[in-house]
Amino acid sequence: MVFGIETDFDLTDPEEGESIACNGVCLTARKISNRRFLADVSPESLSRTNLGNLASGSTLNLERALRLSDRLGGHLVSGHVDATTPVLSRKPEGDFVRFSFAVPPGLGRYIIEKGSITIDGISLTVNHCDDRTFSVSIIPHSLEITSLGSVHQGDIVNIEVDLIGKYVEKLLAVGNSGGQTKESKINSAFLAEHGFWK
Repeated sequence: MVFGIETDFDLTDPEEGESIACNGVCLTARKISNRRFLADVSPESLSRTNLGNLASGSTLNLERALRLSDRLGGHLVSGHVDATTPVLSRKPEGDFVRFSFAVPPGLGRYIIEKGSITIDGISLTVNHCDDRTFSVSIIPHSLEITSLGSVHQGDIVNIEVDLIGKYVEKLLAVGNSGGQTKESKINSAFLAEHGFWK
């Protein structure tokens, strides 16, 4: 499928082939002209994200790729969606809105209270989590400038868990080519000794 996307920011400097995250999905921009670009969306992306549910006129969250020299204002987001999940509830709390989501199978270990999570490409802080659900509280600014303002109970969103948690898990489970797992030198004592764990 090919998406034709119109942005609300200037596209004078992106180069052909640059990555632009669309609802948290890293896509390659081509035929860039003024504030429009085309992006090819693979069957894999359509089946594993909410992009296949979009219709003409849908609002997307867009973010250009981070340059190494840029200021990092949130957590690291790769644009590789881990799963989709439904919105379980949307409840106003003063000027804020609290969203609750189902924890996608196999991802619960990466979702921690006060940790980072990406929902439809938006870097957010987890307010609460348990084995089955997690919630985030959305500030008025984010409700106004992102698609979350129009997301309701039952809608499907893209989830990308914190990248660092996945790398730490992989480092702690070092294997060799013989298929046997050997103990990593990186463990809780090592992390505590170097100031990463209390």
